[in-house]
Amino acid sequence: MQQKFVLLFMLMSLVTALSHSHARTADSSLVIKKTSDFKVNGEGNAPNWAAAQWFDITVQKGPRQPAPGKQFSTQVKVLYSEKGMYFLFNCTDRKLTATITEDFGALYEEDVVEVFLWPDTSVPVYLEYELSPLDYELPILVPNINGRAQGWKPWNYNERNKVQHATSTEGGQKKSMASVEGWKAEFFIPFALMNPIAPPTAPKSGTRWKGNFYRIDYDNETTYYSWQKTGGSFHEFKKFGTLIFE
Repeated sequence: MQQKFVLLFMLMSLVTALSHSHARTADSSLVIKKTSDFKVNGEGNAPNWAAAQWFDITVQKGPRQPAPGKQFSTQVKVLYSEKGMYFLFNCTDRKLTATITEDFGALYEEDVVEVFLWPDTSVPVYLEYELSPLDYELPILVPNINGRAQGWKPWNYNERNKVQHATSTEGGQKKSMASVEGWKAEFFIPFALMNPIAPPTAPKSGTRWKGNFYRIDYDNETTYYSWQKTGGSFHEFKKFGTLIFE
Protein backbone atom coordinates (compact mmCIF):
# COMPACT_ATOMS: atom_id res chain seq x y z
CA MET A 1 0.00 0.00 0.00
CA GLN A 2 2.81 2.38 0.90
CA GLN A 3 4.48 1.75 -2.46
CA LYS A 4 1.23 2.69 -4.23
CA PHE A 5 1.10 6.00 -2.37
CA VAL A 6 4.74 6.68 -3.27
CA LEU A 7 4.07 5.91 -6.94
CA LEU A 8 0.94 8.07 -6.91
CA PHE A 9 2.85 10.97 -5.33
CA MET A 10 5.64 10.66 -7.91
CA LEU A 11 3.11 10.59 -10.74
CA MET A 12 1.31 13.71 -9.44
CA SER A 13 4.64 15.51 -9.05
CA LEU A 14 5.59 14.63 -12.61
CA VAL A 15 2.27 15.89 -13.99
CA THR A 16 2.63 19.14 -12.03
CA ALA A 17 6.18 19.66 -13.28
CA LEU A 18 5.16 19.00 -16.87
CA SER A 19 2.22 21.38 -16.63
CA HIS A 20 4.45 24.11 -15.19
CA SER A 21 6.98 23.49 -17.97
CA HIS A 22 4.23 23.74 -20.58
CA ALA A 23 2.96 26.98 -19.06
CA ARG A 24 6.43 28.53 -19.19
CA THR A 25 6.86 27.46 -22.81
CA ALA A 26 3.46 28.81 -23.83
CA ASP A 27 4.09 32.06 -22.00
CA SER A 28 7.38 32.65 -23.83
CA SER A 29 5.98 32.23 -27.35
CA LEU A 30 3.40 34.05 -29.43
CA VAL A 31 1.71 32.83 -32.61
CA ILE A 32 1.11 35.72 -35.04
CA LYS A 33 -1.77 35.41 -37.48
CA LYS A 34 -1.63 36.69 -41.06
CA THR A 35 -3.86 39.44 -42.38
CA SER A 36 -4.49 41.52 -45.46
CA ASP A 37 -3.10 45.04 -45.30
CA PHE A 38 -5.14 47.85 -43.75
CA LYS A 39 -4.66 51.45 -42.67
CA VAL A 40 -3.90 52.25 -39.03
CA ASN A 41 -5.78 55.12 -37.35
CA GLY A 42 -4.81 54.87 -33.69
CA GLU A 43 -8.22 53.53 -32.66
CA GLY A 44 -7.56 49.87 -33.40
CA ASN A 45 -11.05 49.46 -34.88
CA ALA A 46 -10.12 47.82 -38.20
CA PRO A 47 -12.04 44.52 -38.62
CA ASN A 48 -8.70 42.77 -39.20
CA TRP A 49 -7.89 43.02 -35.49
CA ALA A 50 -10.67 40.54 -34.67
CA ALA A 51 -8.30 37.75 -35.77
CA ALA A 52 -5.73 38.60 -33.08
CA GLN A 53 -5.98 37.88 -29.36
CA TRP A 54 -5.06 40.41 -26.68
CA PHE A 55 -2.19 39.49 -24.37
CA ASP A 56 -1.00 41.34 -21.29
CA ILE A 57 2.34 42.94 -20.62
CA THR A 58 2.97 43.42 -16.92
CA VAL A 59 5.26 45.31 -14.57
CA GLN A 60 8.87 44.50 -13.87
CA LYS A 61 11.68 46.28 -12.08
CA GLY A 62 13.46 48.88 -14.17
CA PRO A 63 17.15 49.85 -14.18
CA ARG A 64 18.33 50.52 -10.61
CA GLN A 65 14.71 50.27 -9.41
CA PRO A 66 14.30 48.49 -6.02
CA ALA A 67 10.68 47.46 -6.69
CA PRO A 68 8.22 47.62 -9.60
CA GLY A 69 5.94 50.64 -9.89
CA LYS A 70 2.14 50.69 -9.80
CA GLN A 71 0.58 48.67 -12.59
CA PHE A 72 -2.11 49.78 -15.04
CA SER A 73 -3.68 47.32 -17.47
CA THR A 74 -1.64 47.12 -20.68
CA GLN A 75 -2.64 44.87 -23.57
CA VAL A 76 -1.12 44.17 -26.97
CA LYS A 77 -2.21 42.62 -30.28
CA VAL A 78 0.04 41.63 -33.21
CA LEU A 79 -0.65 40.67 -36.85
CA TYR A 80 1.48 40.34 -39.98
CA SER A 81 0.88 40.70 -43.72
CA GLU A 82 2.89 40.22 -46.89
CA LYS A 83 4.42 43.66 -46.34
CA GLY A 84 5.00 44.02 -42.62
CA MET A 85 3.80 43.69 -39.03
CA TYR A 86 0.92 45.42 -37.23
CA PHE A 87 0.93 46.29 -33.52
CA LEU A 88 -1.81 47.60 -31.24
CA PHE A 89 -1.23 48.70 -27.62
CA ASN A 90 -4.11 49.53 -25.25
CA CYS A 91 -2.77 51.36 -22.18
CA THR A 92 -4.78 52.33 -19.11
CA ASP A 93 -3.36 55.60 -17.76
CA ARG A 94 -4.13 58.69 -15.70
CA LYS A 95 -1.83 61.32 -17.21
CA LEU A 96 0.00 61.70 -20.52
CA THR A 97 3.52 62.39 -19.31
CA ALA A 98 4.71 63.44 -22.75
CA THR A 99 6.34 66.73 -23.75
CA ILE A 100 8.61 65.70 -26.65
CA THR A 101 7.20 66.94 -29.97
CA GLU A 102 9.71 65.57 -32.47
CA ASP A 103 10.55 62.23 -34.01
CA PHE A 104 13.83 60.53 -33.03
CA GLY A 105 13.80 62.21 -29.62
CA ALA A 106 14.55 60.47 -26.31
CA LEU A 107 10.98 59.15 -26.12
CA TYR A 108 11.93 56.52 -23.52
CA GLU A 109 12.31 59.32 -20.97
CA GLU A 110 8.53 59.86 -21.08
CA ASP A 111 5.40 57.71 -21.55
CA VAL A 112 6.06 55.31 -24.41
CA VAL A 113 5.39 51.87 -25.85
CA GLU A 114 8.17 49.85 -27.46
CA VAL A 115 8.60 46.82 -29.71
CA PHE A 116 11.91 44.97 -30.13
CA LEU A 117 12.25 42.56 -33.08
CA TRP A 118 15.23 40.22 -33.52
CA PRO A 119 14.73 38.27 -36.77
CA ASP A 120 18.20 36.77 -37.20
CA THR A 121 19.56 35.39 -33.92
CA SER A 122 22.93 34.63 -35.53
CA VAL A 123 23.81 38.33 -35.26
CA PRO A 124 23.30 40.60 -32.19
CA VAL A 125 21.35 43.26 -34.11
CA TYR A 126 17.65 44.00 -33.65
CA LEU A 127 15.03 46.64 -34.41
CA GLU A 128 13.75 48.90 -31.64
CA TYR A 129 10.60 50.91 -32.32
CA GLU A 130 9.10 53.41 -29.87
CA LEU A 131 5.91 55.47 -30.08
CA SER A 132 4.73 58.16 -27.66
CA PRO A 133 1.10 59.04 -26.79
CA LEU A 134 1.55 62.24 -28.84
CA ASP A 135 2.36 60.06 -31.90
CA TYR A 136 6.09 60.76 -32.18
CA GLU A 137 8.33 57.86 -33.14
CA LEU A 138 11.82 56.50 -32.62
CA PRO A 139 12.82 53.70 -35.05
CA ILE A 140 16.40 52.46 -34.70
CA LEU A 141 18.53 49.42 -35.46
CA VAL A 142 20.51 48.34 -32.41
CA PRO A 143 23.81 46.44 -32.61
CA ASN A 144 24.39 44.98 -29.14
CA ILE A 145 27.98 43.75 -28.81
CA ASN A 146 28.78 42.17 -25.45
CA GLY A 147 26.26 44.40 -23.69
CA ARG A 148 27.33 47.57 -25.50
CA ALA A 149 24.23 48.76 -27.40
CA GLN A 150 24.00 51.66 -29.83
CA GLY A 151 20.97 52.80 -31.84
CA TRP A 152 21.28 53.80 -35.51
CA LYS A 153 18.64 55.76 -37.40
CA PRO A 154 17.31 54.38 -40.71
CA TRP A 155 18.84 55.82 -43.87
CA ASN A 156 16.54 56.91 -46.73
CA TYR A 157 13.50 56.70 -44.47
CA ASN A 158 10.67 57.21 -46.97
CA GLU A 159 7.35 55.80 -48.16
CA ARG A 160 9.00 52.51 -49.11
CA ASN A 161 10.09 51.63 -45.58
CA LYS A 162 8.49 54.23 -43.31
CA VAL A 163 6.41 53.08 -40.32
CA GLN A 164 2.71 53.98 -40.38
CA HIS A 165 1.63 55.07 -36.91
CA ALA A 166 -1.21 56.76 -35.04
CA THR A 167 -2.38 57.20 -31.44
CA SER A 168 -5.61 58.09 -29.65
CA THR A 169 -6.75 58.81 -26.10
CA GLU A 170 -9.74 57.89 -23.96
CA GLY A 171 -11.30 60.14 -21.32
CA GLY A 172 -9.19 63.19 -22.18
CA GLN A 173 -7.39 65.17 -24.84
CA LYS A 174 -4.31 64.02 -26.72
CA LYS A 175 -2.02 66.72 -25.43
CA SER A 176 0.96 67.04 -23.13
CA MET A 177 0.26 66.27 -19.44
CA ALA A 178 -3.49 65.83 -20.07
CA SER A 179 -5.61 63.79 -17.66
CA VAL A 180 -6.90 60.69 -19.42
CA GLU A 181 -8.29 57.24 -18.76
CA GLY A 182 -6.02 55.58 -21.30
CA TRP A 183 -4.38 55.75 -24.69
CA LYS A 184 -3.81 53.50 -27.71
CA ALA A 185 -0.89 53.14 -30.08
CA GLU A 186 -1.30 51.46 -33.46
CA PHE A 187 1.50 51.05 -35.98
CA PHE A 188 2.67 49.09 -39.01
CA ILE A 189 6.37 48.24 -39.41
CA PRO A 190 7.30 47.30 -43.01
CA PHE A 191 9.65 44.38 -43.42
CA ALA A 192 11.65 46.67 -45.71
CA LEU A 193 12.65 48.76 -42.68
CA MET A 194 14.51 45.78 -41.17
CA ASN A 195 16.72 45.14 -44.19
CA PRO A 196 19.33 43.57 -44.01
CA ILE A 197 18.61 41.79 -40.70
CA ALA A 198 15.34 40.44 -42.18
CA PRO A 199 14.18 39.81 -45.75
CA PRO A 200 11.97 42.58 -47.23
CA THR A 201 9.20 40.01 -47.76
CA ALA A 202 6.90 38.16 -45.37
CA PRO A 203 8.40 35.26 -43.39
CA LYS A 204 7.25 31.80 -44.41
CA SER A 205 4.69 30.06 -42.23
CA GLY A 206 6.41 28.56 -39.21
CA THR A 207 9.28 31.07 -39.20
CA ARG A 208 10.45 32.02 -35.73
CA TRP A 209 11.83 35.37 -34.62
CA LYS A 210 12.75 36.64 -31.18
CA GLY A 211 11.17 39.78 -29.76
CA ASN A 212 9.74 41.63 -26.80
CA PHE A 213 7.08 44.24 -26.00
CA TYR A 214 7.44 47.04 -23.49
CA ARG A 215 5.82 50.10 -21.98
CA ILE A 216 7.17 52.82 -19.70
CA ASP A 217 4.75 54.99 -17.72
CA TYR A 218 5.85 58.10 -15.85
CA ASP A 219 2.92 59.04 -13.63
CA ASN A 220 3.74 59.59 -9.94
CA GLU A 221 6.33 56.82 -10.14
CA THR A 222 8.09 55.25 -13.10
CA THR A 223 6.66 51.89 -14.10
CA TYR A 224 8.28 49.49 -16.57
CA TYR A 225 6.18 46.87 -18.35
CA SER A 226 7.32 43.89 -20.42
CA TRP A 227 6.08 40.70 -22.04
CA GLN A 228 9.19 38.66 -21.24
CA LYS A 229 10.92 39.85 -18.08
CA THR A 230 14.46 41.18 -18.13
CA GLY A 231 16.88 41.98 -15.35
CA GLY A 232 16.15 45.68 -15.70
CA SER A 233 17.47 46.67 -19.11
CA PHE A 234 15.11 46.23 -22.05
CA HIS A 235 18.19 45.40 -24.14
CA GLU A 236 18.74 41.96 -22.60
CA PHE A 237 17.89 40.42 -25.96
CA LYS A 238 18.73 36.84 -24.97
CA LYS A 239 15.65 36.94 -22.72
CA PHE A 240 13.29 37.84 -25.59
CA GLY A 241 10.33 35.56 -26.31
CA THR A 242 9.64 33.65 -29.53
CA LEU A 243 7.39 35.02 -32.27
CA ILE A 244 5.96 32.31 -34.53
CA PHE A 245 4.46 33.35 -37.87
CA GLU A 246 1.36 31.25 -38.53
